[in-house]
Amino acid sequence: MAAPSVAGDAVMAFRSVLARVQQAAERSGRAAEQVRLVAVSKTKPVSLIHQVYEAGHRCFGENYVQEIIDKAPQLPADIEWHYIGHLQSNKVKSLLAGVPSLDMVESVDDQKIANRLDHVVASLGRKPLKVLVQVNTSGEESKSGVEPSGCVELAKHVKQDCPNLIFSGLMTIGMLDYTSTPENFKTLSNCRTEVCEALGIPEEQCELSMGMSNDFEQAIEMGSTNVRIGSTIFGAREYPKKA
Repeated sequence: MAAPSVAGDAVMAFRSVLARVQQAAERSGRAAEQVRLVAVSKTKPVSLIHQVYEAGHRCFGENYVQEIIDKAPQLPADIEWHYIGHLQSNKVKSLLAGVPSLDMVESVDDQKIANRLDHVVASLGRKPLKVLVQVNTSGEESKSGVEPSGCVELAKHVKQDCPNLIFSGLMTIGMLDYTSTPENFKTLSNCRTEVCEALGIPEEQCELSMGMSNDFEQAIEMGSTNVRIGSTIFGAREYPKKA
């Protein structure tokens, strides 16, 4: 489908994506409500996010700390924000203090960031924060995330040693080479099996965040419970031009 260019197009695109998510969920033998759509609004103006909000959506995602703390106060308080970018320890307090409705951090990739989140949540008196452990399923050095072999140890640390965090599942970005996507999704699913066995929890309690604009239907069919979709809803990202 063509990339949306104005707000009305974004609303139409959102409704189309929502229908595709629901259909993929049904093909995987699940109810549509079992798959969350995170509308990734990176680089997009508040006005465009508000249009999709008015169309009934409540879950939005951002990749950059400064961008989410700028946008969140300008938008309704009942938005459930997901932070999905790489998070540095020195920006954790700004993120948590600046976005009271932050619902989840999807990108916990080591014990240091987990400990920092845990400490800041406690110091701010916030309710426990949901987090996903990010797994580097593609093995690419450019990608953040714990190696698949380390996902159990990190998940255990979050669940057992971070009382102010709620371990909610696993996340992967996968590869830009979409022919390799199924292997990445399979790897994350295998990680979930190992993590749930180690933690003694049912797999239904461990989310899989995988799938973006180009592969979300396949991701859902392979078990994803959380898809992160940006350009298919909002159009191509608009980065400022370098001088």
